[in-house]
Amino acid sequence: MENEITSRLEHDKIGRLLLHYTLPAIIGTMVNALYNIIDRIFIGQEVGALAISGLTLTFPILIFLQGFGMLVGAGAAARVSIYLGGKEHHVAEQVLGNALTLTFLLSVLSIIPSLIWLDEILIWFGGSEQTLPYAKDYLYITIPGNFLATISFGFNAVMRAAGYPKKAMLYMLLGAVLNIILDALFILVLEMGIRGAAIATVISMAVTSLLVVNHFLRPDTLIRFRRKYFRLSYPVAMSIVTIGLSPFSMQMAGSFVNVALNSSLKKYGGDLAIGANGIIASFGLLLVMLVMGLAQGMQPIVGFNYGAGRYDRSLKALRISVNVATVIVTVGFLASFFFPEWIVRAFTNDELLIAISTNGLKISFLLFAVVGSEIVISQYFQSIGQAWKSIFLSLSRQCIFLVPAIYILPVFFDLDGVWLAASFSDLIAAVFAWVFIWQHVKTSKRVLECW
Repeated sequence: MENEITSRLEHDKIGRLLLHYTLPAIIGTMVNALYNIIDRIFIGQEVGALAISGLTLTFPILIFLQGFGMLVGAGAAARVSIYLGGKEHHVAEQVLGNALTLTFLLSVLSIIPSLIWLDEILIWFGGSEQTLPYAKDYLYITIPGNFLATISFGFNAVMRAAGYPKKAMLYMLLGAVLNIILDALFILVLEMGIRGAAIATVISMAVTSLLVVNHFLRPDTLIRFRRKYFRLSYPVAMSIVTIGLSPFSMQMAGSFVNVALNSSLKKYGGDLAIGANGIIASFGLLLVMLVMGLAQGMQPIVGFNYGAGRYDRSLKALRISVNVATVIVTVGFLASFFFPEWIVRAFTNDELLIAISTNGLKISFLLFAVVGSEIVISQYFQSIGQAWKSIFLSLSRQCIFLVPAIYILPVFFDLDGVWLAASFSDLIAAVFAWVFIWQHVKTSKRVLECW
């Protein structure tokens, strides 16, 4: 099994490998997006416009909690790929064991404080008397369930990195289908409202996490849980965290930005503007997760071949992935420009919310066509262990340029300025990504010429 998997990563055609790894990864990340999007559709259509606003208030805290899962999951996945590429099988298993221990510790340290200070946090996030009850009903269930989400998504990424992309895909797909069925049961049949959506999500995560854990307990898997590796090793834990810092930073920045965004939206547009952002973010999440799936599928190919010294194969995987990602986000831009109302009506039938969301969607996605290459390039640097570049690129789009724009542009353009901030940061971040990769490619070509 080990020889077959590693041999394919080292010798198969890059295009075939990308199809083999990215299709399951895309389905996995799309499943992640669907957990959130399906909840919003059911809640918006069946509970009401203010319920969408209340659900949008939960974004920053859920993004914050998910960040700790990505810190471990993404870091462990990248390290496993690199160590398997370097034929260090035992170190890859040590990474896996340490990752599980880190997940337990970080979950306890993040979930308990979030529950204790939930009211104060939601008010800071822009909550009002109309929206707070919806947010609290959802979070009192989903915050404790976040540990299951961390296991489900984080270790699913490790499964893909260790050579089991199809199995990882099937587990995630099963969870998504179950979530849709339970949403319909709890919201439409039992009329449990937003609490029903939360319960459906947690149950689905529980089933998926049990399947993932069972995979790593089986004796016939390439790498598995071993008790001796559960004890934390400082060098191993740090090797996970240093690479995982990039997606973790992205999540933390995303949480902070959502707080800033909600503040500006409430000031310039009120509660319904916050709900409109939830709809816009849902459509954006769908596209970004498509690209993230592509980038995550690229990761084991890039990481393995970079670890094996095959820089030409790593760069070819990058080039193909950038081209495909650009096509995906360009289609998303065209849809947002020509059919914005169709997209919005999938989430709500409230005419005022439809009008606000349609306008915001068109403006927010003006320069979205450049986002695909920036995400893939950031993932590439994470995959080869150059964490600081990946961290900077992640932060540049979601924090460094976006937050100032959120506060400055509305002064001149009112609510439209809040929407315009996203387009501004997309362009600047993409420019930095192109400069970084141009310099990296030049260096890699010089290395190849010396062989």
